[in-house]
Amino acid sequence: MEMRVFGRTGMQLSMLGFGCGAVGGLMVRGDPLEDSLARLRRDRVDIFHLHNAITASGGGEALSVAAVLGDVVPVFERLRRQGKTRFLGLTAIGETQALQQVIDARAFESAQVVYNMLNPSAAARLPASYPAQDYGQLFDHTAAAGVGVVGIRVLAGGALSGSAERHPIASPPPEPIGSAMSYDADVARARRLMALVAEGFAASLTEAATRFALSHPAMATILVGMATPQQFEDALAAVQRGPLPPAALDRLRALQQEFAGEPR
Repeated sequence: MEMRVFGRTGMQLSMLGFGCGAVGGLMVRGDPLEDSLARLRRDRVDIFHLHNAITASGGGEALSVAAVLGDVVPVFERLRRQGKTRFLGLTAIGETQALQQVIDARAFESAQVVYNMLNPSAAARLPASYPAQDYGQLFDHTAAAGVGVVGIRVLAGGALSGSAERHPIASPPPEPIGSAMSYDADVARARRLMALVAEGFAASLTEAATRFALSHPAMATILVGMATPQQFEDALAAVQRGPLPPAALDRLRALQQEFAGEPR
C-alpha cells in the first residue's frame, strides 16, 4: 500500500482509509459503546474532526466562520493540550467561500473534502452551468495552508456504482453532498460514465471512481464506505492499480462536459 504525507502534520497515511459511517454500514450496525477512546482502546486520537457544515452566518446545525474560529477552535485546542488529540480537522461541507476562509486561517491540519467523478471542483474549474456545488479549487487552499486532505464521498454515497441497489446493512440512499439534488439523479449521471469501463480504462465504475480520487496529488487518503469485507477487497484492488491514466482523465472530462447546463 502506497503511503502519502498528510499535510503539515508529517504523518504518513495509507491511500485507502476505512469509512466507518452509516453509508457503508459495516461498522455501525451494532450496539453503541459509551466512550470513543475506550472503544478504540486509545488514550488519544490522531485527528479530531468537526463535522458541522460551515457557512458565512451559520444557522441550524451549520456553524458560522466566526463561530468555528472563535469558539470551536479554542475548545479543540484545549483537547489538544489535554493530550486527547494530536491534530484538528474539519469536514469541508457548507458554503465554498466560508470553507476557503476557515482553511486559509490555518487553524486546522486536516480537511475531509468531497471529491468524485460527479464533482471534481475541489481540483478543477467546472464547466459553465455544471450541476453541482462549485468548491472553487479547494485543493489550492489546502495545499497553501499545509492541510492534509481526506477524500470523502469518492463513490458519491454509492451512486458511482451505477446501481440504485443498496446492501441490506448499508444505509438507505444518502442525501447527496455537493453533487445532484437527489441520489437517483447521481445514479443516472454515474451510468453515463460507464464509457470508462466499456473503453477498458477500468473493470468497473467503482474501480474508476476509486482510482480517480487518488489521481490528484493533494489527496492523501480516501475513505470508502463498506458494507462487506469483499467491498474492502475490491477497493484495495482498485487502489493497487494506481491512479487513472491521463487518457482516462481526458475521457472523463469529455463525459463531464455533457452534464453542463442540466438542472442540478
